[in-house]
Amino acid sequence: MTAWIEALQALLKPDQLTTNPTALEHHSHDESYHAPRLPDVVVYPETTDDVARILRFADERRIPIVPFGVGSSLEGHVVPLEGGISLDMTRMNRILEVRADDFLVRVEAGLTRTALNKALASYGLFFSVDPGADATLGGMAATNASGTTAVRYGVMRDQVRGMTVVLADGRVLHLGGPYVKSSSGYDLKNLFIGSEGTLGVITELWLRLYGLPEAVAAARVTFPSVRQAVEAAHGMLKMNLSLARVELVDRTSIRQMNAMKRTAYPEADTLFLEFHGSPTALEADVRTAEAFVREYGAADVHMERDKAARERLWEARHHLAYAYLHAHPGKKQLVTDVCVPLSALAEGIETARRELEARGLEGGVLGHIGDGNFHTIVMIDTDDPHEVATAEALHEALVRYALQNGGTATGEHGVGIGKVKYQAEEHGLALSVMQDVKRMLDPHNILNPGKKVPPPGTAHRLTPMSVR
Repeated sequence: MTAWIEALQALLKPDQLTTNPTALEHHSHDESYHAPRLPDVVVYPETTDDVARILRFADERRIPIVPFGVGSSLEGHVVPLEGGISLDMTRMNRILEVRADDFLVRVEAGLTRTALNKALASYGLFFSVDPGADATLGGMAATNASGTTAVRYGVMRDQVRGMTVVLADGRVLHLGGPYVKSSSGYDLKNLFIGSEGTLGVITELWLRLYGLPEAVAAARVTFPSVRQAVEAAHGMLKMNLSLARVELVDRTSIRQMNAMKRTAYPEADTLFLEFHGSPTALEADVRTAEAFVREYGAADVHMERDKAARERLWEARHHLAYAYLHAHPGKKQLVTDVCVPLSALAEGIETARRELEARGLEGGVLGHIGDGNFHTIVMIDTDDPHEVATAEALHEALVRYALQNGGTATGEHGVGIGKVKYQAEEHGLALSVMQDVKRMLDPHNILNPGKKVPPPGTAHRLTPMSVR
């Protein structure tokens, strides 16, 4: 054990620090294809004071520190590129306060969204953001997580009313609070949402809650083509129906889903829909939606009203990445996302499908098409440099399509390692301001170095490439 690790151990309880090889390996990677890197030590804070003490220690000694939730990120966010400390937040998992009448809850950052919703059910409330993975709420705030319900309820940024965050030098900030709105001061809270642990460590959150819907219905709708599915979805959005989820799953992905989950869904481009509302309003909206999608060429409309059937439907959707892994043993996945204006979405998804086929890659396309965000899953052998390069070229082609059509390199997965090289192209002069903010809040660059924003002078640009 090195001298600095012994000194850090002296600040903590014996079970709050480990150099156990299994723990180090667990904290060396996320669910992406990016190469793992072992931290020197894993530390488990239990309070905000612990986090502040650990950060002061690391800042004084210039030791890198990377916050870690459950490791479900997809762009290498939690890979400790320079070793140092992996700061595992999962012991900070308490619900600190429920204000049911205010539709608010205060939680510690290591609590998972599933654990929160189990506790909220008795209040008739729920937390809306559903990225699929059972991520920690602090990690979801740090990446501005989104997911299937964003089309109705919004993304993580829309749900965070306040937070406690610890800066690199150990200062503790309390930002926002249990109120609906404020015009006081600068909105520093939103600076930390989506910062991916590069500006500070989030330890507590005030979160907005919603009443459980009185009635819920789901549907599977198949189409002859992706374009028809997307156009039908946009038409329903214009009608202001009570849609809570609007998901596209392409036919290749349905095949993988059926193989893993033993479902028998038709292998066609499919919309997964969910409606929330009162029983009377919901029934009217469901009838309207069914008639509408048939006008757009829907081949089949299958309603799922039973709760168990609905849960199977969304479990199959959320586990789709694992279905691809199950079908391709030994391979890893590049799961990328871009977000474009709704008018550019159909062509973007068709472009992704063409790129997969033209490059001979195995994978599928799916997306939260109610908000223009689509994902491409690509299966790759990380020991095959040519296959990795081919997948990364596809990734770049999709980013270029998004940027050329007024979109963004990532709608919800975040930057991490995988999208750093696209930041200059997307943000231009604004990137230098982001770099200034990073230097001001983390002058010694100890917080998740190598992620989110490239250091000044190292910003990459996209290489010239045409999109087929």
